[in-house]
Amino acid sequence: MEVSNDLEVPSGMDEVVIPPGLYALFLYKGPSSDRAVFQYIFNTWLPGSGYELDDRPHYEILGEKYRNNDPESEEEIWIPIREMNQ
Repeated sequence: MEVSNDLEVPSGMDEVVIPPGLYALFLYKGPSSDRAVFQYIFNTWLPGSGYELDDRPHYEILGEKYRNNDPESEEEIWIPIREMNQ
């Protein structure tokens, strides 16, 4: 969850700072057990995109429409990218 800088991290949790940069956002609808979306992102979309992976955290946002393994579940997948040859 995004928080302001003045929030104290609760005991048992770790702080992760995500550096700014370009991200590809994929809106995924389907069960979380179906990994085909990642096969598409890394084996189809990325090689033809003109971008390459950047060395920053990947993350997903599981919002109000997330339903774990439900076929109607929705989530956001954020992949860090940069233009090729940077």
